[in-house]
This record gives sequence, structure tokens and C-alpha cells, in this order.
Amino acid sequence: MSFIKDFIARGYLYQCTNLDKLTQLFATQRVIAYVGFDCTAPSLHVGNLLQIMILRLLQHHGHQPIIVIGGATTKIGDPTGRDDLRKILDHEELTKNINGIKNSLAKFIKFGDGASDAIILDNSEWLEHINYLGFLRDYGRLISVNRMLTLDSVKARIDREQALTFLEFNYALLQAYDFCQLNKKYGCVLQIGGSDQWGNIVMGVDLCHKFSKQEVYGITTPLLTTSSGQKMGKSVNGAVWLNEEILSPYEYYQFWRNCADADLTRFAKLYAEFTDAEFAEFNHLINSNINAAKKQLAFKLTAICHGEVAAHDALTTATKLFEHKTIDANLPTIFVALDQLTNGIPICELLVIANLVSSKSEGSRLIRGGGAKINDHPINDENMVVDSSLLFDQSYLKLSSGKKKHILIKAKTLS
Repeated sequence: MSFIKDFIARGYLYQCTNLDKLTQLFATQRVIAYVGFDCTAPSLHVGNLLQIMILRLLQHHGHQPIIVIGGATTKIGDPTGRDDLRKILDHEELTKNINGIKNSLAKFIKFGDGASDAIILDNSEWLEHINYLGFLRDYGRLISVNRMLTLDSVKARIDREQALTFLEFNYALLQAYDFCQLNKKYGCVLQIGGSDQWGNIVMGVDLCHKFSKQEVYGITTPLLTTSSGQKMGKSVNGAVWLNEEILSPYEYYQFWRNCADADLTRFAKLYAEFTDAEFAEFNHLINSNINAAKKQLAFKLTAICHGEVAAHDALTTATKLFEHKTIDANLPTIFVALDQLTNGIPICELLVIANLVSSKSEGSRLIRGGGAKINDHPINDENMVVDSSLLFDQSYLKLSSGKKKHILIKAKTLS
């Protein structure tokens, strides 16, 4: 199966600037394609996973991916889908985020010097010291403001009479310029992005054609939501991060284990890299034992992201916790000073410390609703004070919100 056929079969295709020609190109030569990620956080998350799986698919078919990290464009901020100006990050924050994103990608993508090995670039390399007058002379004359005003990210702000700064207005220009640079220096002929990036991608395709007389292509993926309509990659606690220092492999496993029944087949097709035979077996398992299917999917996706050892540990922890009703040391853990526990911590405050609720008032509501437990015993008093007498082995206790969210609180002696 060719890359494009595989791309379509997995449900990745939404729009393409010229699908017939692109299909022919993939059938006749090694293609260099790029995906861009702005560095607004120190890790990528499940919402980025579709693009990452496409990069893996490119490599599987012998093509070369380029990953562009927006060290420069992040300083402007993509206005797509936003009603306000993004936070401007300083150099230290940007550097931290870039390193974190590189770590996210290294979990999935092979980097190196081979023909299909990925390369990673920071668009600061060509944007930081751009000559403004030269840019206007060489590229500005090729860009239609009329066309820019029809971009969804621009038009939506104008229609709602919300401010769109000149800074943000330039974002699409710089993304188009990225494509021109990648085409000229690396022979890149394809940009891949989410459906919300269609306008920006088409601008890049047009600019490459006008400036370099090169035919290049753009392809987009559908905007993904869960069956409940929630944006992909979000949970009740926020983003589902790919880096384990932010979100543990167990919590990542649990995100997939707890997905809705209606999402199983689609998620398996998008993310699990099953063969046709494996996919057929998985769908049969959905019909015969849906909980076993959820475990299989969660294990598979955790292994792809964090490795088989971490996936086995996550499965073991979940089995002990939910099936054997025992505590496992691999649960997400929060360390609290032993002195604090000796003196006592109000339960609502401890729920906030454990990130099980966002505020003390939310903690009170959780307790009143019967959703909070300590060491598997319901908490009935929202004024309860938790002290060291509740620690197992003078070391830890388990705090729970509902049936699926559990945190170990470990006492830490400060030296």
C-alpha cells in the first residue's frame, strides 16, 4: 500500500491541494514533507498525536519527515482558533519548551542521517535575522491582503469585531515563508497540518509557486474530538501530555483505558498501527469483551509512547488497583513534607495539592457529593484534617476522586 492509500485508509485525510498529483508523486519518488509545532508548552500532547503518527507513517513508507519547531513564530502566536493574543514567552521559556518537544518527538520518530530519518529544525534559523525590507520586496509583492482577509483565523476575528494585531496578522506570512525556505534548502514539497491550518498551508503553497515556480502541496487532517464533543487531548485534569515528567505512563494508560466505547474503533485506526488482521481481531474483541479491548488499546498506545516496560507497569498498577483493590507504588505520586502531615493538613487543601480538584471549594463539593476517599474509605467531613496517623507504614496514603482518579501522597522528610 502506498503512503497516500495508507493515509486515507487510516482516516487521516481531510483536504488536499491536489490529491491526484500528490498520489502520483508518492508513487514515483521519495518525498520530503514537513509538520510544524509551535513551542507553547514543554511537551506535546495527545492533541498533537495525529500529526506524529503521520510522521511515523512517512518513515514507514521510506519518505523523509522534517519537523519544524516554531522558535520564531511562537513569539508571534498563531491566531487560529483564538479570541485573544497569545502569551509572549521569554528566551528561557522557549528554550525549555523546545527541548521538551524534542523529547516528545524522539519517543515516536527516528532521527539520524538515513534517507528516511527525520530532521528537526527551528525556524529561528531563518526568521530571527530576516531583512524586513528584503522580505517585503521579494515576498510581500506576491502576497494578496485580500486573500489574507479571507483566512478563517482573520475573518472570524473581524466578524466578531475582536482585535487582531498586526503581529498576529503576520503569522500566516511567516508560515508561508517557512515552506519556501524548506522547499529551497531541503527539497520539501509537502506541508501537513490540521484542518484549521488549511488557509495558512494554501498561502505557503501559493507563495512557493509564485516565488520559486515550484509545485508543492498541502494536505490536512480532520479536526478530532471525542464522541462527547471534547477536544482531543484534553481530560478533566487538562492536557494529556506525552512526556512522562509531566504525565506519568500510568495516567497516560488510564486516559486511553477510560475512552468512550464509541471512540474505540476510530482511535485504534488513527493511533494503534494495527495491521488489517489485527484491526479485524480488535473489532471482534470490542463486540465480545469491550473492557478487554480498552485494555488492549491502552496498552498498545502506552507502549508506542513510553515503551513496553512502562506499558506493562501501567497495566499491572491498574489491575492491582481496580481488580485486586490493592495499592501499587506506580500510582501517580505527590510528595508532602512529613512535618506538614504531622501537624495536619485540611482535607480540601490536600485535594488541591494532589491536583484532584482545582480549588478548596471544589474539594468541598466533591466530599459533599460522596466522591472523595482516603485509603479507600469515604470522606464524610469536609473539615477533616489529615495527619500522619493515616499513613501506611508511616510512609504513604491513597487519596481518590471518584472511581478512576487516585493519587499516592508520600511523606517526605526534609533534610
